[in-house]
Amino acid sequence: MPIADIRVLRHRESSDITDIMNGCFSTIEEATAFLPQIAVVANPAPFHISIAMDLVSVGCHLLIEKPISVDTNGIIELIDAARNNNALIQLGYNLRFHASLVHFRSLIHEGKIGRVLSVRSEIGQYLPTWRPDSDYRSGVSARKELGGGVLLELSHELDYLRWIFGEVTKVSAILCKQSDLEIDVEDSAFITLQFASSKDEPGPVVSLCMDFVRHDTARTCVVIGSLGTLRWNALDGMVEYWKEGSTEWETVFHHQYQRDDTYRSEWKHFLDCIGRKETLRVTAEDGLVVMRVIEAARISSVLEGKSIAVHHNNDGEMV
Repeated sequence: MPIADIRVLRHRESSDITDIMNGCFSTIEEATAFLPQIAVVANPAPFHISIAMDLVSVGCHLLIEKPISVDTNGIIELIDAARNNNALIQLGYNLRFHASLVHFRSLIHEGKIGRVLSVRSEIGQYLPTWRPDSDYRSGVSARKELGGGVLLELSHELDYLRWIFGEVTKVSAILCKQSDLEIDVEDSAFITLQFASSKDEPGPVVSLCMDFVRHDTARTCVVIGSLGTLRWNALDGMVEYWKEGSTEWETVFHHQYQRDDTYRSEWKHFLDCIGRKETLRVTAEDGLVVMRVIEAARISSVLEGKSIAVHHNNDGEMV
């Protein structure tokens, strides 16, 4: 889109114009008066809903960075407003565009390992190494007021697990701060997810561990089935298969991706959806359901790991 007029909305006035923009706004009123067709909402999560509501009111399509918010307040109203103004909302859960995860999901749905029996998902990285050029203590991830903590910051895992296995029906969780990191949010989450049954078969149980404390960065998922096991490693873009009766892992897919690959794919998909060439892969309704699961995990942790039921209708609303 070489003729696009690109503006940036900042929280204070600025005359710093770079070569990727045509100008700046310092108020949402200026931004909506511009009548934007597309906007990327990438401010801290506690402020997503209010900005998004103003933008969809003028029919602006939105790509909202995950999570959609820090709780469920206002999300249904945003979904309704977008629908009434013919505005699309895509959530920035870019792992759905990770080539190896797409292949991993396809193999599971094709029945390569038979009936899924259990799942182990893990994500961990030492928080000070995330953005080595900045002070981790002042970043969004470390601060409750800005929507930090592993549960919100690493909610990609909750989204992709739903994408693969369906709806979560029960959640049990322990959220805690175990490290000496100077943060006011949880640095670890230990979660058990029960997924809905299908075809008269019980849904799988998923063990999910998320943390800010692990020095050996990891993002993996292991799915154990009745006919074998599949293992996904996001960092090297690899999917491995352990066939029933085998004695070793077999590499069935390997794509050494570049860091921007998923973001570029996500953006192209979003533009194609606006042009009605595709259907949104990640919707605001998906973001709402993830927040329902997060709220259930918070309640469970307060109740020392008690299992909490999660119910939703087609719009992600609790029923």
